[in-house]
Amino acid sequence: MSSLPPSHHVKGDPPPAVLPFSAAQSPPIRLYPLSSYTFSVKEPQLEEDDSVKKRLERLETHYHAHGMRRTCEGVLLCHEHNHPHVLMLQIANAFFKLPGDYIPPDADEMSGFKARLDERLAPTGSLSNSPANAGWNVHSALAQWWRPNFETFMYPYLPPHVSRPKECKKLYLVELPKTKVIACPKNMKLIAVPLFELYDNTGRYGPQLSAIPHLLSRYRWEFVDEEGEVVAWTPGGEVDGRVGMEDVGDAMAGG
Repeated sequence: MSSLPPSHHVKGDPPPAVLPFSAAQSPPIRLYPLSSYTFSVKEPQLEEDDSVKKRLERLETHYHAHGMRRTCEGVLLCHEHNHPHVLMLQIANAFFKLPGDYIPPDADEMSGFKARLDERLAPTGSLSNSPANAGWNVHSALAQWWRPNFETFMYPYLPPHVSRPKECKKLYLVELPKTKVIACPKNMKLIAVPLFELYDNTGRYGPQLSAIPHLLSRYRWEFVDEEGEVVAWTPGGEVDGRVGMEDVGDAMAGG
């Protein structure tokens, strides 16, 4: 009986190992399971404006006093069933937003952003002293959205005829540690939304949130289980520099 050519693949066999496919990419980002985090509630945080009109009026007042408003929001990731999920705040069962807000005009961008994350998600009382609750690890900027006028529309580019935008909103990827205590205001819900739910779903989440899967496509992931072991990862690269090509092929095939 003649042997099969090396390139021939029999159905049911593990797929052949492939060469690494991760050139010019940053190291993979580890995501921990949603069950690793402790969630609590804290005092409600009411919206500053009760209508879109009032919000835009406040934006105009801010612009005339301080110039362009700077807003920072965080994309906080965990995983369920080895798929990235984004932590979002849900208000009144219909409105979704990322944690963060505009930062004071005299505040440093990064420290102002972290202070906003604390305001929105940091626990209070005895939980605030937990060692697992230290700070926020801001990984990198994902996107910039521009508001050219005192209107609701924002764009992922600055229109060429606009030299004085009214607001710039930055989205940052925030790496969550193995464990953390996260507190949600009582008048909001903290939900974990999978990327496949956000993708191409502008009708429910709007253009900014539904674009997050596109923004995250540049990254490679390592998914960690509750025991701290890497159990799945993005194909095409090594895992933490310790796993060889054959091991990767076997693991991705379930071997």
